[in-house]
Amino acid sequence: MLPLGGCLLTDKPEPGLDIPQAYDRASKNPVVAEAALPTLDWWHGFRSRELTEIIEEARAANLDIAAAVARIVQADAQARIAGAPLLPVVEFNGSATRSHFSETNTRTVSATLNASYEIDFWGKNRSALRAAEETAAASRYDREVVGLTTVVSAANAYFQVLAAQDRLQVARENIASASRVLNLIQQRLNAGTASALDTAQQESLLASQRASVPPLEQTLTQNRNALALLIARSPESVRIRGGSLRGITYPRVTPGLPSELLAQRPDIREAEAQLAAANGNVENARAQMLPSITLTGEGGYQSAVLKTLLRPESALYNITAGLTQPIFDGFKLQGNLDLQKGRQDELLQNYRKSVISGFVDVENALDGIRQTALRERLQRDVVTASQRAFDISEQRLNQGTIDLVTVLQTQQTLYQAQDNLAQTRLAHVQAIVGLYQALGGGWLPKPLEASNAR
Repeated sequence: MLPLGGCLLTDKPEPGLDIPQAYDRASKNPVVAEAALPTLDWWHGFRSRELTEIIEEARAANLDIAAAVARIVQADAQARIAGAPLLPVVEFNGSATRSHFSETNTRTVSATLNASYEIDFWGKNRSALRAAEETAAASRYDREVVGLTTVVSAANAYFQVLAAQDRLQVARENIASASRVLNLIQQRLNAGTASALDTAQQESLLASQRASVPPLEQTLTQNRNALALLIARSPESVRIRGGSLRGITYPRVTPGLPSELLAQRPDIREAEAQLAAANGNVENARAQMLPSITLTGEGGYQSAVLKTLLRPESALYNITAGLTQPIFDGFKLQGNLDLQKGRQDELLQNYRKSVISGFVDVENALDGIRQTALRERLQRDVVTASQRAFDISEQRLNQGTIDLVTVLQTQQTLYQAQDNLAQTRLAHVQAIVGLYQALGGGWLPKPLEASNAR
């Protein structure tokens, strides 16, 4: 038994994970580690009451989360089923028979208890139970993955609503400006200082800006409907006020991130639990190829008359032990062992990939925050300069001291700059959401140990 146990242990593959030095140094610095811990309710950092209300409702009512909870119930039931062979099976049988042959009547009354128990000598049943328990643990991490995805989707959809409203406001303000300029050109046309071509060019610009409104309104409607789906309500019953991304506060982001945060990501923990379940399945598949020892016992009473059924002389019992050894099954058991080993190796590679993906996601999110913050700052400068240029050109147009081509160019530049700024703000806030997602969505002040988390 000892050599077999040692052999089983060697089948648990070593993930062989390399943690980048920067993360490893951060994890050994308590100050940096504590500062980098996101809060559980990280969405409060955006200081939006409506966003908080939407996310809280989504966490309570989302149908994907409800389905994930149902999968937990199923996994727990499977674990109980897998653990059943570790306990004896007890059955009660009661019968009464009466037979007539010639002139003789015979009656027999019996009541027996049957019990059977398989000795788990090779750990076959224990490994099956362990695999089922790890699968149940993986289902809990899957629920956390679904919950985090739901929260992130709700935040991003809400920010899409705000960005669409900002872009609509920009479009409508520029439509008003373009209409005002068109009136000035028409006045100059009536005075003989402008041509019909000048009027047509401005009318074309105005029509182009009006045509940009329907796609933005469609985007707004689609994201409102997406939020309705996330909170499991019909679109007609949901009212999203929205507002502007300018009213959103950007949470402070700490660049020093300890590696422990990545190890706590629910998708990584799920992959880890699935790998542990595969280890148990490999042990179970090997143990099925070894002899199985079963004990059975029967005890009870049998009598020809019911009133004498429970007397000592009516007692009976029978105890047997049996050993079953597979000899040839067409390589079914060996095929099952190879299958489980292949599955184990697949999940090992998935686990390694999920960890590496965690580092990649955090690095990409951090870089995305840095770059979008820089883009937003530079784009604000572009808007300021474009607004100043348009104001000057409109003033000179009113004075009749500027050509209309310059006016058209400043209008188009301003509109594009303002629209780009709204899109850059959206990219910036979504990058922040992406970092929270990369970190697993926030943690308790003291992360749970793996044994306690399960």
